[in-house]
Amino acid sequence: MNDIRRTILWVIFGFSMVLLWDQWQVYNGHKATFFPGTSKTAGTASPPASASSVPTGVPAANAVAPSAAVAGVAAQSVAVANAPTLPHERLVVTTDVLKLTFDTEGGSLVRTEFLKHVDMTDKDKRFVLLDENKDRTYVAQTGLIAGAAGGAFPTHKTVMSVAPGERSLKNDAKELIVRFESAELGGVKLVKTFTLTRGAYAIAVKHEVVNVGAVAVSPQLYLQLVRDGNKPMGESSFYSTFTGPAIYTDAKKYQKVEFKDIENNKVDIEKSAGNGYVAMVQHYFASAWLLSDGIKRDLFMRKVDTNLYAVGMITPLNDIAPGASKSVEAKFFAGPQEEKVLESLAPGLELVKDYGWLTILAKPLYWLLDKIQTLIGNWGWSIMALVLLLKVAFYWLNAKAYASMAKMKAINPKITEMRERLKENPQQVQQEMMRIYREEKVNPMGGCFPIMIQIPVFIALYWVLLSSVEMRNAPWVMWIHDLSSPDPFYILPIVMTLTTVLQTALNPAPPDPMQAKMMWFMPLAFSVMFFFFPAGLVLYWITNNVLSIAQQWVINTRMGVPPQFNLPKF
Repeated sequence: MNDIRRTILWVIFGFSMVLLWDQWQVYNGHKATFFPGTSKTAGTASPPASASSVPTGVPAANAVAPSAAVAGVAAQSVAVANAPTLPHERLVVTTDVLKLTFDTEGGSLVRTEFLKHVDMTDKDKRFVLLDENKDRTYVAQTGLIAGAAGGAFPTHKTVMSVAPGERSLKNDAKELIVRFESAELGGVKLVKTFTLTRGAYAIAVKHEVVNVGAVAVSPQLYLQLVRDGNKPMGESSFYSTFTGPAIYTDAKKYQKVEFKDIENNKVDIEKSAGNGYVAMVQHYFASAWLLSDGIKRDLFMRKVDTNLYAVGMITPLNDIAPGASKSVEAKFFAGPQEEKVLESLAPGLELVKDYGWLTILAKPLYWLLDKIQTLIGNWGWSIMALVLLLKVAFYWLNAKAYASMAKMKAINPKITEMRERLKENPQQVQQEMMRIYREEKVNPMGGCFPIMIQIPVFIALYWVLLSSVEMRNAPWVMWIHDLSSPDPFYILPIVMTLTTVLQTALNPAPPDPMQAKMMWFMPLAFSVMFFFFPAGLVLYWITNNVLSIAQQWVINTRMGVPPQFNLPKF
């Protein structure tokens, strides 16, 4: 009980280090040491199918999902694998915000370039999310599979013809339409119509299935995202964000799954629903297939090939009579995780911007930060203003904490003298210390609880700043041109370190010399790591430190305890 308050602060710092270590483990491909993911082991998951019999991205019978919905998929996959390869070509389509590349093989979307977002590893280029080349695979595919009746229908491996038309959105146009049509296969033609809208990252996708045969057919439509399991280029080694597939349904809400859990058949997701979406998520950006509520769908996640994974959904079309057709309207989203845009597209889609277990606090903090930015027009100043508002909101809690610290500081000489006088009798030291606390009406815990109450709020704000794509390439002042990247000259981290040292020095020094030295280690180690953190996060921490120092200084002065710096004596 030498100093309970300091012990709790050590626990807080220690917990922060544990979190950082845990994220470091996850980033390097290891299982989380202290906080494993929420994915559960599915007792009935079957082993991956052979890649030789299943073409890239085709859902197979081992998919972690369906019921009867995929009964005929394996046979369909073999039929496609044995089909002759026909020539296909790439088609580039441009709007005011997107440059898309389609492949006439299946009418698949194989590249998305965002015209209003730069690539942070090379700012002369624009950011690319979906892509298909020798180093990366990340594509959006759709097609038809047969049900229990069997048969072979057009899939994403079927070469399609593209209708003539505009390939670039004209200045006076609001929409751009791209239409693909397959040849007849199994008595069926598949027509895909993509409708791109000005200013939008969401694309309307209509699948029309035409029965040109002599008998009724019952195909099923699949929509899937196929991606390699690599981390995005340029991701920091000092903090980790989630990359992988996710599913949302009303029943189980947002479920994200690590690639390694799919690899190890450790997946437990909602397998059938009448609502929700499937998505691939990474830091700042996401892609998703969206169907309207009320449309039955089977959901799956599976390993497709070496380091290649798929997430998708399958919806039955029921019987289509000869000469008849059926259509399914869907949306495909590929874009930045702008919270308001995501909320407008589908229920729960905003959850791809993952705040973790502090979502309940993070969402209102982001809302407030966004409102402040609307008024100020600069994200850097908005961060500082938000921290100031939080400090005002927590003023009385902080006042109680700093008042308790000031009292501790005032009696510190008396405790130091007593410890020196009774150093041969540790038990009496404890008794005398408790007596001094009682006589001086000092609660050694008084400085801890007010601070601990605020910790979840400031951790939530940390995740808001780390997750918000608005910070990406957002300038503050002078040399800070991007709040999502580290300070190029390390000025902000140095300032943060100095404010951390100053804040630590203002606290009363522990009577124990060894403890007095050790209390400096964690804050300094914590500061060093911020040299590699985004400038926006460092700015937030500096603002918090400066305001805390100012409040502590004022309260100490009012209580007649002149502020002094207690530097360690090494």
